[in-house]
Amino acid sequence: MTLAERDAAVLWHPYTQMQTAPLPIAVVGGEGAWLLAADGRRYLDAVASWWVNLHGHAHPAIARRVSEQLGTLAHVMFAGFTHAPAVELAEGLLRVLPANQRRVFYSDNGATAIEVALKMAVQYFYHLGQPERRTLVAFRDSYHGDTFGAMAVSARSAFTAPFADLLFDVQYIDVPVPGREAEALAQLDAILTTHAVAAFIFEPLVLGTAGMVMYEPAALDALIRRCHAAGALCIADEVMTGFGRTGRLFAAEFLQEQPDLFCLSKGLTGGTMALGATTCTAAIYEAFLSEDRARTFFHGHSYTANPVACAAGLASLELLLTPESAADRARIEARHAAFAEELRGLPGIRAVRQRGTILAVEFGADGSSSYFSRLRDEFYALGLQRGVVLRPLGNIVYVLPPYCIRDEELALVYEVLRAMRELVLRPAGVPAATHLPEFPLND
Repeated sequence: MTLAERDAAVLWHPYTQMQTAPLPIAVVGGEGAWLLAADGRRYLDAVASWWVNLHGHAHPAIARRVSEQLGTLAHVMFAGFTHAPAVELAEGLLRVLPANQRRVFYSDNGATAIEVALKMAVQYFYHLGQPERRTLVAFRDSYHGDTFGAMAVSARSAFTAPFADLLFDVQYIDVPVPGREAEALAQLDAILTTHAVAAFIFEPLVLGTAGMVMYEPAALDALIRRCHAAGALCIADEVMTGFGRTGRLFAAEFLQEQPDLFCLSKGLTGGTMALGATTCTAAIYEAFLSEDRARTFFHGHSYTANPVACAAGLASLELLLTPESAADRARIEARHAAFAEELRGLPGIRAVRQRGTILAVEFGADGSSSYFSRLRDEFYALGLQRGVVLRPLGNIVYVLPPYCIRDEELALVYEVLRAMRELVLRPAGVPAATHLPEFPLND
């Protein structure tokens, strides 16, 4: 049996309908921006393996730091103990985050970082003698993760439908995309007037799973300002946008107003292993300090602040702060911007969105959900045929590559996107399989 066949006998994959899905691609290695498959094919990882890989696969500097840490200390519980990688990574994060961030709480992934922030916000007001402040506000099209609290503050969808009656109520406002800023602000004002709001949680400037929907810093500044005036906290979900994706180290660097809590994961270890972090202001931290043990923040994970993961995070952060990495991010941003201009206004292109190293292309004319689902499958197959991993969100294809990707590799990605447009423009009634561009097989 092949590795993929053995997989099919024992494993259950995420976001996958196992009855209809083809066998997974068996990956045996990675190098730079490329994944190496068991059959000898190579695939350009244009989505950074779900947005986690910053510097390239099997980066030697991170691998070396992880190996050294494994030979020293693999793990110790973080209640009552500490270790250098956790302290040094926290120090490093607080140096690059906005100045109001003063404490770091480690967890395991993006969803748990969200859970921590939500619990901190609600318990903060509980300790202040305002237990009625429990309402949470989120964007209507948001996505914050798949654990229960993270689902509750995400958009209601097929992801959350089976659990609808188990999720706590959340007040939603529109995303303040250009032309909708006033409506979103009015909706927030109405909620702040009628509800005891604990916190507003948001994906700053880019909503990832919603289709890389983008909005401007001034619109978010206005929302944060309103929340702070009403005494509510603001939680920035920078799980995807953090660590340089938007063109700055954090999307919040574009803002005049600063969030009170940050949620971090994905690129935190450079795509090496699972680690999450929630950071907060001194005021939030100090609200939990007391001689009364009941005021403790009762939250933790077995692998909180795992030393190996923290060592990987340190190595990744050091790489991120090098002039070479900054130059790579600027180069990708410039290439994306030029390609976005090429596509705008062309037949078959509904919209093009770009910020920093994130590029999203919305294909096709108005269509049904089944039409967009079909496009997604065709686009995915076309990318793999050409040796490029792209994971479409319906009719939206995004590019979010490792920073080490070379110009000629970006050119390959752009060529696949041009071919996707040709698929959209194929004559009515012509099956996609007969209209695929004549790309050579990747061998």
